[in-house]
Amino acid sequence: MAEQESSVVRREIVVEAPLERAFAVFTGRFGDFKPAEHNLLQAPIAETVFEPKVGGHIFDRAVDGSECRWARVLAYEPPGLVVFSWDIGPQWEIEGNPDNTSEVEVRFTAVTAQQTRVELEHRHIDRHGPGWQAVGEGVGGDAGWPLYLARYAALFVEGN
Repeated sequence: MAEQESSVVRREIVVEAPLERAFAVFTGRFGDFKPAEHNLLQAPIAETVFEPKVGGHIFDRAVDGSECRWARVLAYEPPGLVVFSWDIGPQWEIEGNPDNTSEVEVRFTAVTAQQTRVELEHRHIDRHGPGWQAVGEGVGGDAGWPLYLARYAALFVEGN
């Protein structure tokens, strides 16, 4: 059980925004909180796109026009839930086999009319195969989901 549990990373944060806005900002402004240095392309990222539909992708588009599709949208249920695959393997390269990818579920729950709890669960990390622990350490470490969520929460501070 410990091994299975260790292939899950959970983080949560409360943001100063109503439920609908919290969801809309997470999906619509993903590129505003995803660190630009988290880049598998050969050129700098011009934008990160989150296609808001099941079957859509999350992808980076570089300044030279090249693209890196690193996630597939598996569930899209505004304003409460989004689930996407994590198609980046232990060597920080795109994984083409969906059986070898993990999942990120993000739930949005109103705490008050002006606050929303955002619960993120990155699960099935062990599906990445040999070296999967590196993926878990990467997404669970300070430069992973904690950084993404802190930067996301900062978008709700006045002036952003």
